Amino acid sequence: MSIMILTIWRMTAWEKLIPSVHQKRIGGRIANEILMYLRAGKKYSSDLYLEEPIGSDSDGNEIVMMDIISSKQEDIDEKIYKKQQIEILLNKLNDVLEDRERDILIMRYGLFNTDEMTQIEIAEKLNISRSYVSRIEKKAVEKLGKYFY
Repeated sequence: MSIMILTIWRMTAWEKLIPSVHQKRIGGRIANEILMYLRAGKKYSSDLYLEEPIGSDSDGNEIVMMDIISSKQEDIDEKIYKKQQIEILLNKLNDVLEDRERDILIMRYGLFNTDEMTQIEIAEKLNISRSYVSRIEKKAVEKLGKYFY
């Protein structure tokens, strides 16, 4: 805004020093300069700076854009890590367990974004008894326990 004050000061100085014939033309130029300055400022008025406060949290602390961006980055890193761990687990399940054992554990514990199921639901789905599901589950968990420990 100091440029604006300086420009207005120049305008008043020109009005006193220059004859009236040139005043309109020079005054128009100065007014045009002021408008150009204001328009240039408008172009950047919608910019958002990383350190600019954008609100406050529940404790009343200021939140800046950098806080939000960095927390999202942590979420992305965590998701990538979890995805890698799931891939490792899936490979281990395939290496250590038989297909039926793996499928029962996946259904029973809701692995890989599936819904958890009871032993009865699994038994009905696979057309086997609940006690057989229980035995397979126990055997699969023991195999994994030996493999990981």
